[in-house]
Amino acid sequence: MTNKLTLLDVSLRDGSHSVRHAFTEAQVQAAAQGLNAAGVPYFEVSHGDGLGGSSLQYGLSAKNELKLIEAAASVCTTSKVAVLLIPGIGTKYDLQQAVSAGAKMVRVATHVTEADVAAQHIQLGRELGLKTVGFLMMAHMASVETIVAQAKRFESYGAEVVYVTDSAGAMLPQDVTERITALREALSCEIGFHAHNNLSMAMANTIAAVEAGATYIDGSMRALGAGAGNTQTEVMVAVLEKLGYHTGIDLYPLLDTATNVIAPLMQQPQEITASSLILGKAGVYSSFLLHAQKAAQQFGVDEREILMRIGKLKAVGGQEDVIYEVAQSLVKV
Repeated sequence: MTNKLTLLDVSLRDGSHSVRHAFTEAQVQAAAQGLNAAGVPYFEVSHGDGLGGSSLQYGLSAKNELKLIEAAASVCTTSKVAVLLIPGIGTKYDLQQAVSAGAKMVRVATHVTEADVAAQHIQLGRELGLKTVGFLMMAHMASVETIVAQAKRFESYGAEVVYVTDSAGAMLPQDVTERITALREALSCEIGFHAHNNLSMAMANTIAAVEAGATYIDGSMRALGAGAGNTQTEVMVAVLEKLGYHTGIDLYPLLDTATNVIAPLMQQPQEITASSLILGKAGVYSSFLLHAQKAAQQFGVDEREILMRIGKLKAVGGQEDVIYEVAQSLVKV
């Protein structure tokens, strides 16, 4: 176990889901200034579904993400901008453009069983001089042995950090401990963990991850993120410091940014609602929530039942169209 942790804030990427991809350059720049003042090493800026995500399928962005990256990078003296790239949504060209705009880290994200689709993107990240991360999404859907095998692929491609990602907020602390411990024993690179709070387990899971050996930890200010949100960055900093971990974060500027920048732009409180709870119970991708709500309204059906059916189908990111098919099937003739 190490007492030195690297925190990454995802408010300006995962939080994009919650605000329906409506961040402005001014909002992003203000948040970036606060994160930089607080000494947060990395923070993510992009569409919620990563580079190239602005589309009818995933939701259109109000502003060009390259402009948002530029706005964030322009005010950073110590913090660095990270971007998410999901192969099949984002391209190598998108990554090159993001680097030109100021990105210093790429997190290449795949479904937990599909790390092999990321080889060229991981390799490009290293060639471009980026801190390069492999991001195994929906990690609750695979066995520990499968996760280890997929993580080894990421490492072999050149990933410097491999993340266990609880995209559905479906894990319990023992699930996290098993996965992080196994990766710590099998890999030479660093291990990261990304939580969602759909079962109110985000903080407990984060603590389990660091105790098992994760050194990269994600959070979002005010928990702003898909579903019920992520581990709340400012709370996480306070808790980890009380536990004896060194985060290097100045809590007061972080609190000021969460209060004065993030809270006013939130479209609704970030809380565990009936539907976000179902995300965690059924193991559904957290970004499906707003799509399910829209489909439920369109077809006049219960969004919770949509999510339960989606969970049984084991749908994953990229299959948002299935949400509308399920909603239509629930309409009583």
